[in-house]
Amino acid sequence: MIMKNNNPITEELFESMKKDRVVRQQIMGGSFNYFFHFYFAHYVQFPTANFQRDLIGKLENEPDENLFVVAFRGSGKSTIVTTAFPIWSILGQQQKKFVIIFCQTRVQAKQHMMNIRNELENNQLLKNDLGPFSEESDEWGSHSIVFSNTKARITVASSEQSIRGLRHHQHRPDLFICDDVEDVASTKTREGRNKTYQWLTGDVIPAGDQSTRLIVIGNLLHEDSLLMRLRDRVMKQELDGTFMSCALVTKDNKSAWPGKFPTLTSIEKERKKIGDEIAWQREYLLNIIPDDDQVIHPEWLCYYYADKIPPESSKAYRATYTGVDLAISQKDTADCTAMVTARIFGRNEALRIFCEPHLVNKRLTFPQQVELMKHHSSTHLTGRNDELIVESVAYQDALPQMLDSQGVKAISVKPKNDKRTRLALTSSMIQKGTILFPDKGCERLIEQMVGFGVEKHDDLADAFSLLIHKIVEEFTRESTFLIAFFGSGPIEDSTCWYHDYRDVLQDVDCLTPAAKERIQTVDTPESRRRRRH
Repeated sequence: MIMKNNNPITEELFESMKKDRVVRQQIMGGSFNYFFHFYFAHYVQFPTANFQRDLIGKLENEPDENLFVVAFRGSGKSTIVTTAFPIWSILGQQQKKFVIIFCQTRVQAKQHMMNIRNELENNQLLKNDLGPFSEESDEWGSHSIVFSNTKARITVASSEQSIRGLRHHQHRPDLFICDDVEDVASTKTREGRNKTYQWLTGDVIPAGDQSTRLIVIGNLLHEDSLLMRLRDRVMKQELDGTFMSCALVTKDNKSAWPGKFPTLTSIEKERKKIGDEIAWQREYLLNIIPDDDQVIHPEWLCYYYADKIPPESSKAYRATYTGVDLAISQKDTADCTAMVTARIFGRNEALRIFCEPHLVNKRLTFPQQVELMKHHSSTHLTGRNDELIVESVAYQDALPQMLDSQGVKAISVKPKNDKRTRLALTSSMIQKGTILFPDKGCERLIEQMVGFGVEKHDDLADAFSLLIHKIVEEFTRESTFLIAFFGSGPIEDSTCWYHDYRDVLQDVDCLTPAAKERIQTVDTPESRRRRRH
């Protein structure tokens, strides 16, 4: 029984469709839903889920709309989108003439072509209706099927191959389908993610025409992966299209495919069969899971609104510091000179560090570095307690001396421990909300922190850890002094720096709701009592 919008086709009509090509073509040509459930019935082993109907409906009813799909493994998305839909888009009412399917590797591309060819060779009704076809290969190693009766073409290629100027007769590609063009390895580094995104936007999309449709399916492998970038652009209305997402377990804790997984018990059985929690979370629940050796996790970060940073006139304001990680090589593969600036409020347990969105990340010569530090000091470090902190390694010792000769105060700091350890030592302060990041302007720094160890560059992350360690050294000593000066008895609130700190967070509405919740969790009456003692 074939279903469309839960309305069954009668057995008589079903038999007529099997016997009469004209009836088939009239019905199937206008409905991808009927087409899939008729010609690809051998794939339909369980009742169709709602999200599958929604996906089929989007493919069928929006011939020119871009579509970006994320769904759990085994959901049938590749069968529906990559195997069945290209054939229907040619045979059905959309009348596509040149379809290109992209996979990540040539091996995967070859497998996709084999899947389509097997359907056309072994599905007799489909073969009769679509007509004779021939298989071709070109100089790039891509494979194509050309249909003689519709003069249409399906080409399967890998993202490694160039398609510039590719045409089929007078037709430019009118349908692009990208199926899993990324994997965990390719999304680990910014360079890898940029390469895939630039390939899509610079090679694939321009190869089409005004009415060319783009469909991308896959999984969420990274916060900055291709599908996440496309989703963000759709949400910001910078890109036309629809983003669809379906995890195996819905937000209300139900099965997204009751026909296959009727109960949570059956889902739990599937989870145990997978046997790997990271794979389960990533592939079935669509959670972005970092590697085990990740130093900083994105969910730890607390944010403030960049346009509402507490002013330097606040009673709790202490100073502004800038950490500098120097690099002198001008090669494209070399690290950049990095600068991270933060405003400091309070001291000791009441310490709050607001990272500013004034990042510097450039390849500079030594004279350019000197000029940059001079300009930065005159514009951002104007207070008497403000400091420029420069890492003291090799030639970098010369910069503070050069700056000092030109009237710019710079402190040379010799780093302790390795880079990973230095960054890891900031993690507890990040989790507690001691260190706060702007909601915009620090994306590159956060990317390097979260991706430390796999990102190609870590200069901003190193400048950040240098900065934080100096701040901790300067602004957490006072607890020892206070105990020595006042003794172990309580300090009155009127003389306590903690009072000033509370003014920053209560009188200035600068924190995002999530940051407020995090700080309220840490800032309990008991913790305040301990600080007053």
